[in-house]
Amino acid sequence: MAWSETWTFFEGRWLEGNPPLMGPRSHAFWLASTVFDGARVFEGVYPDLDRHADRLVRSAGNLGLKAGVTPEEIVALTKEGTKKFAADAPLYVKPMVWAEGEGVSTILPNPDDCRFALCLFVAPMPEPRGMSLTLSPFRRPSLECMPTDAKAGCLYPNNARCLSEAKSRGFDNCLVRDLLGNIAETATANIFMAKDGVVFTPAPNGAFLNGITRQRVIKLMRDSGVEVVEQALSYEDFARADEVFISGNYSKVMPVTRLDGREYQAGPAYRKARELYWEFAHAG
Repeated sequence: MAWSETWTFFEGRWLEGNPPLMGPRSHAFWLASTVFDGARVFEGVYPDLDRHADRLVRSAGNLGLKAGVTPEEIVALTKEGTKKFAADAPLYVKPMVWAEGEGVSTILPNPDDCRFALCLFVAPMPEPRGMSLTLSPFRRPSLECMPTDAKAGCLYPNNARCLSEAKSRGFDNCLVRDLLGNIAETATANIFMAKDGVVFTPAPNGAFLNGITRQRVIKLMRDSGVEVVEQALSYEDFARADEVFISGNYSKVMPVTRLDGREYQAGPAYRKARELYWEFAHAG
């Protein structure tokens, strides 16, 4: 595979390309004791980089790992690493922590034997084109089932099968329910809808990642005078919405233009959210 330009900080030095970082005895290799985060560098800005770095450290702790690095160190390393790329390069920022050794049993990771890496790579910002959604037959786990309080790698095969199933039916993405049947998110991002001038989004209940971009969009819209309501939402609520849009770190704010047989326009709530986010990102 031809990777985009990539630099990874590991054990005190920057490595170019896609270097091997773990072996078959690494706990994470076969027992999925990994956490990561994702931030963005684009147009010369680093929106909420500190919050992404802080969440990585918290995710590690929630999975029983020790990050071995502070959020401040992650921010500093990111700014150091971006100098290896063209000044206008859009980058994905991926700090990672994983367990290398076993704990008191094979299943348990050893929190004192963990590794940290920071991977930066070129990833163009997606154009804000509309996307199509369908309802996934699969569901998000709860905290009782999986470590949903961490951005853990073990959660993402479920997201992948949701996305794969939707694409097999000709859709770009899908709405995913929680175990109670309420809409949680899409397979890759948090979800919003607007009805009669009010913006709605699922209330965080431990079944999905309360995204940093999601939190930022909510705050920006509320500060601008838009009413944003966090509550339980059904598929039918989205099917009756005036407009639907998503938020996520990779693409920030994007419109939804179809849900199964229902067509939408990229409406004023979406445009307001995207405009406010770009203003915020460049204000600092």
